[in-house]
Amino acid sequence: MTDIDPTTPEQPRGESFFRRHRVAAIIGCTAALAIAIAGGGVAVGVSVASQQAASTSTSQQYSTLPSAYQPHSTTLAQTAATSAQQVGVVTILTSLYYQQDAQAAGTGIVLSSGGEILTNNHVIQGATSIQVTVESTGQTYTADVVGSDTVDDIAVLQLEGATGLATASINANQAAAVGDAVTSIGNAEGTGNLVAATGPVSAIDQSITVSSDVTGAPETLYGLIQVNADVVSGDSGGPLLDANGRVIGMVTAASSGQRNITGFAITIGSALGVAQQIESGTGSANVTIGLPAFLGVTLGQGGLGTTIVGTVPGSAAASAGLVAGDTITAVDGTAVTANADLSALIAAHAVGDQVTVAYTDSTGAAQQVVVTLGEGPAA
Repeated sequence: MTDIDPTTPEQPRGESFFRRHRVAAIIGCTAALAIAIAGGGVAVGVSVASQQAASTSTSQQYSTLPSAYQPHSTTLAQTAATSAQQVGVVTILTSLYYQQDAQAAGTGIVLSSGGEILTNNHVIQGATSIQVTVESTGQTYTADVVGSDTVDDIAVLQLEGATGLATASINANQAAAVGDAVTSIGNAEGTGNLVAATGPVSAIDQSITVSSDVTGAPETLYGLIQVNADVVSGDSGGPLLDANGRVIGMVTAASSGQRNITGFAITIGSALGVAQQIESGTGSANVTIGLPAFLGVTLGQGGLGTTIVGTVPGSAAASAGLVAGDTITAVDGTAVTANADLSALIAAHAVGDQVTVAYTDSTGAAQQVVVTLGEGPAA
């Protein structure tokens, strides 16, 4: 994982937009973007897809707020979800970057009776374990990552051992229109209790730019449904329902710093299109099937130099005998001189690939070892 670009996008009109999945807090996470070992170094081995840009006449750029919940006041209604509104909706709790006390929460939509779940990529990004509770039954499952799209912010999960689940009612054929009454259902503040937030559609086909939770880089989402509903932290990945209780979108972002909250949802048709690509097992520059390859070393901050300051217990690096004080000099014969070099080389591989890592040990002696790459945190 490369260092974070500290550049903050412009904030027009004093308004900001952010992804709404991290709850009061990502507890105890020194940096919610890397494995915080050995003084807060930067973990290497997680593939980070490059961001794509596209032109649009409606695109505006905003900065994101910190992941922790920011208290706000609103005039919009938010109440407990009804039994009917809970059907086909799950709450998601993730552990991040191998730290037991670093957690995040979000929401998901049940696509199949066998436990296929649709959610936002940023809800599960950085996850090293995922627990999903089906709210209509109270049953909790361990979830595996089928795949994720870092650009379109889509992820598909599979619940282990799930059968006979009630699925969400989907309305992918009728587009939302300005003035339509809609309801967002989500895991508000990560409490595990579903909340309903109502309001009208205020615009369609909108574009916003937010900052990645993991890299800090700007990411632009297109074709969004804009709603005047009190979408709060934890709602990401949850359904946006039409007046008949059918899913027309998936909540992904909201405004902050204003009395009236503006929420944004990916149209369900767009989300399902990406989900189908993931289900087919077809990877791309944006889509990662399964989990990314992971080396499991932690390097010093600053981006330059590749001296190991720690390894993740049980990781490929630890199993291969790499230790703090070793300096990685090449992977498969390609020289590395910075964190970014190593990240890119690992990201080009798949889980299970063998790579030859050349390094100098703490005495200065040249060494090399063959490493079988493991599974990293969700991309």
